[in-house]
Amino acid sequence: MTTLEFRTLPKAHLDRALDLADLAFHGSPEDEEREKHREYLRRCDRVGAYDDGELVGMLGAFPLALSVPGGELPCAGATFVAVAPTHRRRGILSGMLAELWRRCADRGRPLAALWVSQAAIYGRFGCAPATYGYTVEIDSGRPLALRTAPADLPLRLVAPEKAPGAVGPVHAAQRALRAGRVARDDYWWRAQVLPETDEDNDELGPPRVVTIGTPPVGYTVYRTESGDDEPGAPGGVVHVLELEADTPAAAAALWQYLASIDLTSKVRAWGRPLDDPLLLLAADRDQVRVTQEFPALWLRLVDVAAALEARSWAAPCDLVLDLTDDALPANAGRHRLTAGPAGAALTRTDDAPDLALDVRELAACYLGGTELRHLVRAGLVTEHTPGAAAALDAALRTAYLPHTTDEF
Repeated sequence: MTTLEFRTLPKAHLDRALDLADLAFHGSPEDEEREKHREYLRRCDRVGAYDDGELVGMLGAFPLALSVPGGELPCAGATFVAVAPTHRRRGILSGMLAELWRRCADRGRPLAALWVSQAAIYGRFGCAPATYGYTVEIDSGRPLALRTAPADLPLRLVAPEKAPGAVGPVHAAQRALRAGRVARDDYWWRAQVLPETDEDNDELGPPRVVTIGTPPVGYTVYRTESGDDEPGAPGGVVHVLELEADTPAAAAALWQYLASIDLTSKVRAWGRPLDDPLLLLAADRDQVRVTQEFPALWLRLVDVAAALEARSWAAPCDLVLDLTDDALPANAGRHRLTAGPAGAALTRTDDAPDLALDVRELAACYLGGTELRHLVRAGLVTEHTPGAAAALDAALRTAYLPHTTDEF
């Protein structure tokens, strides 16, 4: 009988790890794309699952700084999670995640996050979707009508290699307003935001970066897809990867620019925040349509006390939470949460609970994107004290909804 071993996956095993990822995700990337994956994994904390020396599972954790209400926290960005098809249902994923939680505790990372490929899996490990996104489409076959006058500021096309210096300050300012966003260094801009080719769609052109204002008060990143050349056929598509602006007028100018690019008839923007002003800016909502809503970043509170005490609070609350956490018993039990604009403290108590919930539900609410009262109505949270859910919702509320587009 063999014994599974969970240990650090060394750099010498990176090719074995990439082969396993290709097997699990049915991929066969070209040499250039494989080298990008290798570079990414080199920067990760790596957990390998070994069966008699054979690599049968892997998990990477990219060290991130994630914005939370009022600041940011260290976060493990789980990625490249794969199990060999010959070793399913043998506790490999459970073992790798347990090792990840242990390392998070050792490295002072109270949060872990991931983008999931199979949503049914990760809830049982205490993870929950904490941010959501829209896909929005604009019919740009006619001029985009807007209710807010676009800013009369110059637009500039910026070379991708110069973009981090040009638009980084705008991104940082917008990141401070919304929870759920990762801090970007030069590597992240180059490899994750502005690679020359799109890994998922080789029909798309290179990234284009356009700024508005001097210095920039907004910017957009997009790629274009050619349309059919035959007369009367639909034009190309503008794929918006990112649009940030300090003012509604600057945002209006950028959307108007995107909708006016020659030889295109549609603008498709993936991953827009649910409170995106575009939906209010549009004079004709038949011209701007939401085509998809989806969960984006999934969050895990590895150290509940550290996570709750680090974020800001919009209103005072004094509540006893009866928390369950099957994977991390240190988080479980009754805690008194005393929080408000001056700060927060989470302390053990034997007092009767006001709310009973799993760490999964707390993760969903942590960034301000999900209201607890909806979870009470769904039977996922028990409200022992009337009004307790409303009080916690008021304390967790943020001016802007959390938002994430950085995939990892």
